[in-house]
Amino acid sequence: MNIVTSSLLFLKVLFFGAPEKEVNVPKSIYDFKVEALDGGTIDFAKFKGKKILIVNTASKCGFTYQYEGLEKLYKEHKDKLVIIGFPANNFMGQEPGSNEEIAGFCQKNYGVSFPMAAKIDVKGGDMAPIYHWLTQKKYNNYADNKVTWNFNKFLVDEKGNLVGYFGSKVKPEDPELLNAIKK
Repeated sequence: MNIVTSSLLFLKVLFFGAPEKEVNVPKSIYDFKVEALDGGTIDFAKFKGKKILIVNTASKCGFTYQYEGLEKLYKEHKDKLVIIGFPANNFMGQEPGSNEEIAGFCQKNYGVSFPMAAKIDVKGGDMAPIYHWLTQKKYNNYADNKVTWNFNKFLVDEKGNLVGYFGSKVKPEDPELLNAIKK
């Protein structure tokens, strides 16, 4: 590569960002299988017929208290709703722990019984494929969404369609979220 070509490549990356990594994104939410916090597997195909609420979580965030509301919501509606937490350290290092530390924190402080995935990235160059699906209309056929902070929520209906996005300030007990779950 000569100096002109490398300079042009540098300028292209500087102004337009690095090219997006090729990611294999399944067409359906039910095609996802992700590593669980405990080392097992969360198979989304098992949730057909239920609504799925996907939440990116963090243990050291101002919204961490939402674990309590998510657990209550899960217990009250688990016949028709599954909540899946995705720990991520993408916002100011607010989820620095290992999978084992996160599991211990969630159990000890909030008694979390809903499925928790292994720690992932929810934005940036290493974004997990499921978050590509959740945030890009070309995959989810709903909307382009951006994960703006910890405890963003994505609602998938009983047929596997993304039907809602809720920011961090929308608490688990918020009427807007509850109404979307009850539809």
